[in-house]
Amino acid sequence: MYKVLVINPGSTSTKVAYYENEKEILKENVFHPSEDLQVFEQIIEQYDYRFALIRNFLDEAGIDYSNLDAVVGRGGSLPPVQAGAYEVNEKMIDWLINKTDIQHASNLGALLAEGFKQQSKQGCIAMIYDPITVDQFHDLARISGLKGVQRRSIGHMLNMRAVAMKAAHDLGKSYEETNLIVAHLGSGSTISVHQKGRMIDLCMDDEGPFSVERSGGLCLKEIVPLCYELPKEEMISWIRKKGGMISYLGTNSGIEVEERILHNDSKAKLIFEAMAYQVAKGIGELATVLKGNVDQIVITGGMAHSDLLVTWIRDRVSFISDVQAIPGEFEMEAMRNGALRVLEKEEELHYFNY
Repeated sequence: MYKVLVINPGSTSTKVAYYENEKEILKENVFHPSEDLQVFEQIIEQYDYRFALIRNFLDEAGIDYSNLDAVVGRGGSLPPVQAGAYEVNEKMIDWLINKTDIQHASNLGALLAEGFKQQSKQGCIAMIYDPITVDQFHDLARISGLKGVQRRSIGHMLNMRAVAMKAAHDLGKSYEETNLIVAHLGSGSTISVHQKGRMIDLCMDDEGPFSVERSGGLCLKEIVPLCYELPKEEMISWIRKKGGMISYLGTNSGIEVEERILHNDSKAKLIFEAMAYQVAKGIGELATVLKGNVDQIVITGGMAHSDLLVTWIRDRVSFISDVQAIPGEFEMEAMRNGALRVLEKEEELHYFNY
């Protein structure tokens, strides 16, 4: 029996799960009050604070983390890497602390995994799985339209690949046999195209449809003047935290917006439907990558819980292929499954060497 601890740091909480083989023994979201986090200038400085909270939580829950076979942390903002599992090593930790250009809570995943490995038995493996920078782009997908600016493969890789594998299984096929389009819809949204087991292109959250908090792709002629009027940090905030639905409607709650629509709020309906409209456009764009040969379109992420949003998207893209909604996120299970495949020698454990 394999014992696996999974750690997924988010902006204000850390999801923690303990498994014995595939059996979930414990799964919890350990919250971090905003006043506690405000004292840290950099994300990476939160390591000791989060490690102590997680350790105390596991102690109180009676989980023995001294006898683990693997600890899996959420993969952070590394340079482009292959899909799958990477063992945490000194070079990876150095990159996440000193070299990354993206500050995100997921950067703590590898460090926390290594920390709990040090608390466990000899032979325990600390790893990450499908970090946000998994890169399987084909050459055409890398061209941006401006020399010197190359498109980067960054997004909700872990959940999108996990959902794609689940969708392929539901179709009675292997992931390597299917062509899929997966739209992950949440505070930020990413739409990806999966061809025979490889994620060869995607619409990232800063170039595709607007989402709950992201502006998506904007008209450059309109946005460039704003870059000279506002400080860089404020501009980024408008694009990544205060953009999208929240900028129009003042809320990031899809449930609240649907309630407003039920009470005949025409503006709420316009913006919510426009979000579905832009997602459908992104799906249609990526269908051309597969030349229309799409086995299924999958809608996932938190906003996939909205039947109204899914219906509006389905109405516009069902001519391409069947549409399936798989709401929510499956990141914890995906990391567990990846660790189990490594432990069973069914999957290679990659070495990070940047």
